[in-house]
Amino acid sequence: MSAEWQHGLFGCFDNIGLCIISYFVPCYTFGKNSEAVGEGCFLCGLMYIIPIANIVAAIKIRGKIREQRGIAGSTFNDLLMICCCTLCALVQEAQEVQGSAPGGVSMVRE
Repeated sequence: MSAEWQHGLFGCFDNIGLCIISYFVPCYTFGKNSEAVGEGCFLCGLMYIIPIANIVAAIKIRGKIREQRGIAGSTFNDLLMICCCTLCALVQEAQEVQGSAPGGVSMVRE
């Protein structure tokens, strides 16, 4: 039995602060997602602004999140989500890794 994402692909507005930060500074959110799965925050955040490398990095990180959480899916499905709904996929991933953080720690300072 496999798990599902905590928030749907279009659940961006479930955390409006995260949604706004991801819209204006997506490399920050991507770096934090990368850090949550054991990758380098700064390097992955930097990769997110380089064309083609950003897609490869995004597929890798989304795959790691799915793998660590036992979420069903495939690399092809990840590619579709990233190419068609980039920011929604990024926020979905961020909400997933935040949901497992101790005490529900948020990327957004309140």
